[in-house]
Order: sequence, then structure tokens, then C-alpha cells
Amino acid sequence: MVKNKAAGVEERQEAQGHKAEVTVMFADRSTKAGWIRGLLAGAAVLLGAGAAQAQTPVRFSLDWRWEGPAAPFAVALDKGYFKAEGLDVTIDPAAGSREPISRVASGTYDVGFGDVNSLVRFRDENPGTDIKAVMVIYDRPPFALIGRKSRGISKEVSSLQGKKFGAPAADGAYAQWPIFKAVNKVDDSTMKFENVGFPVREPMLAQGEVDAVFGFSMSSYINLKSRGVPADDIVVLQMSDYGVDLYGNTIIVSQKFAQEKPEAVKGLLRAIMKGVQDTVKDPSSAVDAVIKRNDVAKKDVELERLKMVLEQNMITPWVKENGFGGIDKARFAKALDQIGLTFTYKNKPSVEDVFTDQFLPAADQRKVN
Repeated sequence: MVKNKAAGVEERQEAQGHKAEVTVMFADRSTKAGWIRGLLAGAAVLLGAGAAQAQTPVRFSLDWRWEGPAAPFAVALDKGYFKAEGLDVTIDPAAGSREPISRVASGTYDVGFGDVNSLVRFRDENPGTDIKAVMVIYDRPPFALIGRKSRGISKEVSSLQGKKFGAPAADGAYAQWPIFKAVNKVDDSTMKFENVGFPVREPMLAQGEVDAVFGFSMSSYINLKSRGVPADDIVVLQMSDYGVDLYGNTIIVSQKFAQEKPEAVKGLLRAIMKGVQDTVKDPSSAVDAVIKRNDVAKKDVELERLKMVLEQNMITPWVKENGFGGIDKARFAKALDQIGLTFTYKNKPSVEDVFTDQFLPAADQRKVN
């Protein structure tokens, strides 16, 4: 009996030993599993940090507010096209198509969306400022004179005589008036030009305080309609229909940024190209990306504005045939000549001084048909 009792004690001790061994084994496995999980989590954090560090920051200046024509840029942001190219892009509005040029020139912005004709003048007036256009967005410029039939304005240039114009000093369209005047042999001695702010330009025309205004066709036309001016009372004289053979807004970039980060510039243009293609395919959805960035914008208004700029300025016959973003060198050279009709160059640039296609996506990636 003593022997059996001793055997029982041994059995219990052996069982407890096995239990302890199993507990240790589970604890050891749990520790190892926790260690592995921690290692994996740490690796994920490091990979995430590495990915964040790989994103190249890019400060981008629009030419104006978030309105319909800015849809391709909003689409590229929302669909992650910039991020897919390793870019962390911040896009800010501006107060006109000239402002992006001074912003990029000062170094506060890397890239801008601005008027290439103003860029030509800026470069000549500020020797040593090396900014170039790298992608044409408006193949046909939206520069226009917008008037009212009820104020005596018609499609005839002669109807402008003796009239009063709202002419914002910083406006890209007004900047081209000397060219329009020279090409069409206009004597403006009987005309009055009033420097007005952008916010009051269309209201003044709507109220009859001026007879016509200078502006971008899609902006002024839509703004007048939204203020109750009947569409059949609005007359739009597109400068490009009257011998002004210029390009419009382009993507501009500082050469310092382009030289230091050429792949970033190429990636940026690829992303913008995708944004343009998506916008052409589905303008309505593209406008939604704009509306959420502008709480006072109305979808129907901005969609009409976007459709106008797509049809009149962006997807022109030349673009359909040759692809988006590039130039006709002969036409660009003529544009430089036209700028010289009213602007005395200190050192007239060549086409290559102002525009480079070295960062553009391949031709087969720039189709918009």
C-alpha cells in the first residue's frame, strides 16, 4: 500500500511536470508569435515610412479658382494619379493666369498653370528667370472680348468703336489687346478702358456700366448667364477668330525643379494627361471633383463651363490629329512674332527657349479621341 501511494505521488509529479512543460512550450510559442508579429508590424511601419518619404512634394498653382476648367487636375488628385507617380501634389488657386508665373519664378511654387504669352514677356523682362512651358493645355486660347448686343456690340470689330470696356489690369485676355488691335488695325482712341477688379467685371457688364469686358470666354459668358443676362444678348469675340494666333495656358515649371527632379516632372505630366483623358470621357463626373473643392459652385454652371473649354480650347482639330500637350513649331514661332508686334523684346526668344517637349508622355499616350 505504501508502494502504491508512492507510485501515485510519482504519477502526479510526472503529470505536473508534463503540464509545466506544455505550459512552457505554449508560453514560448506565444512569445515567439508575439515577437514575429512585432517584427512584422515594425517592418510595415518602416515600409510605410519609406513609401511616404518616396513621395516627392510638388507645389502647384492654378490660374484661378476651382471651377470647371480645373477638372483634369482635380481628377488626377482624386484618382491617385499623382500618388501613383510618387508625387505628393498640393494645388492652390490663384488670382489670374499671370500669377502662377511669378509664383514659380519666386520659387514658392514648383509648377504652375498659366498663360504662355505672359510667360514670354515675363522671361524677357526678367533676364535670368529660367521658366519653361512643358505641356499645352489650351491649344486655342480663351482670350475674348465679351459684350452685349443691347449695348451695341456685334461680331464686327467696328462695333467696338466708342465703347467702354471693363479691363482688369492683371487679365490675360486684356494683355493681348495690343496684338488684337494691331492685327485688326483698330484705332482705340475713341474707346475707354476702365481697370476693374475680377469680382466686379461681369456684374458691371450685367448692369450696363460697361459695354464689354475682356476675359476668358468660358468664364465671362457663364458668369453673365448666371447673373440673368439672356444668352442671345451676349456676344463673344474669340480673339483667335480674329487673327490672334497665340497659344493659351500651359503647364510651366522652373528649370531648377526640372533639372533636379526630371522624373517628377515626367510623372506629373503623365498624371495630368490621365486626368485630361478621364475628363474628356466623363465631364459630369470630373466636375464633381471640382464642386467638392468649391462650396459655392453649382454643378450645372461648372459643367457648361467645362464643356465650353473642352470644345473651344482644349480638344481642337489639331489636338485630335496630333495628340494633346504639344505644339506646332511654326505656329509657335508666329505667336512669338505677334507678341513682338506690340512688345519690344530685349532678346527675342526661340521656340525652344520657351517650350520643351522633353517631359511629355509618348505620343500614343496623349490621344484624346
